[in-house]
Amino acid sequence: MIKVVLWDIDGTLLNFAKAENYAMKKCFAVLDMGVCTDEMVERYAAINIKYWERLERNEISKQEVLIGRFLEFFETEGLPKEKAEPFNEEYQLRMGDKVFFNDNAKTLVESLRARGMIQAAATNGTVAAQRRKLAASGFDKLFDAVMISDEIGVQKPNAGFFEYTFEALSRFGTFQKDEIMIVGDSLTSDMQGGNNAGIVCCWYNPEGLQNTKGLRIDYEIKNLEELEEILFTNAAVIDKI
Repeated sequence: MIKVVLWDIDGTLLNFAKAENYAMKKCFAVLDMGVCTDEMVERYAAINIKYWERLERNEISKQEVLIGRFLEFFETEGLPKEKAEPFNEEYQLRMGDKVFFNDNAKTLVESLRARGMIQAAATNGTVAAQRRKLAASGFDKLFDAVMISDEIGVQKPNAGFFEYTFEALSRFGTFQKDEIMIVGDSLTSDMQGGNNAGIVCCWYNPEGLQNTKGLRIDYEIKNLEELEEILFTNAAVIDKI
């Protein structure tokens, strides 16, 4: 029986792509850098993913991610690289300006809370961006705990992130690892982290992607609405792997 749900934020509860698109265009306007098209955002997004995956493999530091992604993007787009740092600072704020929920995310979290489920955020985002997102979405008042890699000093999928998380959860009781589930969209961060930690893994996979990493996936869902059935019944309308 699952007693604790660890929620990934970006790409799972919140639509990261929509927030990213908004934030990029807002930063271009604020810093007077001309027009940012959807195609430019797509090119940036590919660079951004590459940098975060390098961080997950412990190849680079968080600061190298935050500045390096914009340096590379600006270089490919012929934009002034000296604006990379101020752009990143503005971007952290704008990412928390607006929230776009996936599926019935907020209603689901509220429902699980009403049913006594312990819930916590487990995110690799920066403190500035994530705290603003949690406040804007109302999740800051719904979660029992919030784990942000910037504050912890180690990111998913590293075991240290989850060791810290288990310690933080201990104030709510003693939980076995098979009573803790992580729900997330990323194979390399969330599912790899869940595998490393030995907890139950639920992959939020709305696009029906393939598990190319050979990871243990205990549950796979395409819509967040499927999660309540997994947690509270034995007849879940999902693929049990």
